[in-house]
Amino acid sequence: MSAILTLNAGSSSIKFGLFDAATLVEEAGGQVERIGGAAELDLEIPGEPKVETRIPAADHHAAVTAIFAAIAPHMGARKLAGVGHRVVHGGPDHGAPLRLTPERIDELARLEPLAPLHQPHNLAAVRASMSAFPGTVQVACFDTAFHRGHPFTSDTYGLPRRFYEAGVRRYGFHGLSYDYIAGKLASDYPNLHAGRVVVAHLGNGASLCAMEGGKSVSSTMGFSALSGLCMGTRPGQLDAGVLLWMLDDQGMTSAEITQVLYKESGLKGLSGLTNDMRSLLASPAPEAAEAVDYFVLRVAEEVAAAAAAMGGLDGVVFTGGIGENAPPIRARVLERLGFLGFELDGAANDAGQGLITKGAIPALVIPTNEELVIARSVAAAL
Repeated sequence: MSAILTLNAGSSSIKFGLFDAATLVEEAGGQVERIGGAAELDLEIPGEPKVETRIPAADHHAAVTAIFAAIAPHMGARKLAGVGHRVVHGGPDHGAPLRLTPERIDELARLEPLAPLHQPHNLAAVRASMSAFPGTVQVACFDTAFHRGHPFTSDTYGLPRRFYEAGVRRYGFHGLSYDYIAGKLASDYPNLHAGRVVVAHLGNGASLCAMEGGKSVSSTMGFSALSGLCMGTRPGQLDAGVLLWMLDDQGMTSAEITQVLYKESGLKGLSGLTNDMRSLLASPAPEAAEAVDYFVLRVAEEVAAAAAAMGGLDGVVFTGGIGENAPPIRARVLERLGFLGFELDGAANDAGQGLITKGAIPALVIPTNEELVIARSVAAAL
């Protein structure tokens, strides 16, 4: 009897899940927030109230130790057989989950400049886990892996080819989420899975994936997690000339530009208020409305572009924090896409599950589950 632990680490948080290794049923989950500060561990057991506990967690190692202490009473006589990690960037070489060694971790650390908000913290949790659970199988599951089969035209930029050969490619992200949605389509909507679908993973980080037959053919995110849609604090689509202007005319440093692009832009920058979509939708401020309008427009534009890339569109899936929980955003996106044949079912959209249209082309809401995808990968490695 054994169990699998999944870890999804950010700069100041770690989301976790405990799965039975044989059945892959999630038995516990939650997250540690505010690592390095007033840390709190939230533990959720199916069918029980959430338990919130203040903990000392100065770093990721302390947070991982606290997580294991919290789940230990639910382990029973089982041992921890494996730990699965979300690692955002796998580079050009990793199109499948990877069993980790110190050498592999060093290799993945060289990709940190491509995902500076995510990769260092993902790997910090890996190192903490290897220290806390020596000898336990550790598996990296990459957000870029789902997109590695792109055709060349969806994988490149209009730059001299030497840059492509050096690794400047459209990697795409949110692959664990898209992997889960592709599986749900295959099991619950097989006809749609076989067709041309755009999956909209909308949250503080947001992207779209065009799928044919459950395989990624293009994605709005590219070389980094900055491009494509407007996000919580990231700008999405941006003329590269703006960066040259920041450098040459404004005299900004690389660090200052990085701060603007990753922390000050997107919904937060446009509104001047917040990156929280719920607060923006509730706000009477005109700047909040303008930020939401821009977000909706960019989603609709990119859905149409993805349809063009596939030569047609058979359906749309909404997922992610905003995609699953913001009916007004779904409604406004589908209204803009009415020319493609979408007809909103208002009551179904408000309910927020399954089919939310009544027109010729379906739109669905499917909650994602990245942790289950990670757990499956660990089980396969074991």
